[in-house]
Amino acid sequence: MSLPKVLSVVFFAVALGLGYLLYKGVDDVVELEKRIALIEAATIEKLQMLRDAELAYQASNGKYADNWNDLKSFIQNGKIWIVQRTETTKLLEYGKEEITVTFDTLGSVSVMDSLFSERKYPDFNLDAMATVPGSGGKQFEFFADKIERNNYQINVFEIRDPAPANPERQLNNNEKALKVGSRTDASTEGNWK
Repeated sequence: MSLPKVLSVVFFAVALGLGYLLYKGVDDVVELEKRIALIEAATIEKLQMLRDAELAYQASNGKYADNWNDLKSFIQNGKIWIVQRTETTKLLEYGKEEITVTFDTLGSVSVMDSLFSERKYPDFNLDAMATVPGSGGKQFEFFADKIERNNYQINVFEIRDPAPANPERQLNNNEKALKVGSRTDASTEGNWK
């Protein structure tokens, strides 16, 4: 075999090898992005469920839960009261109105049945609710306190992912980690919006 044919075969083999490496590099990046997107979607769903539980806890207890054990106990054993509000308006002389508001407690329903019913979350697992998806077993960080705004004490909470899967969220000590609520504002929104 002549030298040009040998070189052609060698260059063809090298070109195939480089093409495969290029394909594999691009494919690995795409698969990593898909994996990160799935993990973040699961994390957001859990944060939304935890927010709903925190709001119900606050409505029942007048403050937010600052740890998972208190919130878990509330989800297992707590009740949400069903209250009916009615308003009656009485017309007085000279066009004035008198409004009477009455509240009637109709009963209660368990937190588990109300917020986390099997119809809404068919694969619900309370024990895994505080575990961050894709983190190897790490739990969400819980924070609850009161802050002062315009001479009023306001309850605040924050639930945060301590180990983001997305490298962009890991910058500056996890500054952009997925979270719901705020330590400094009366917000119950998530930062994924």
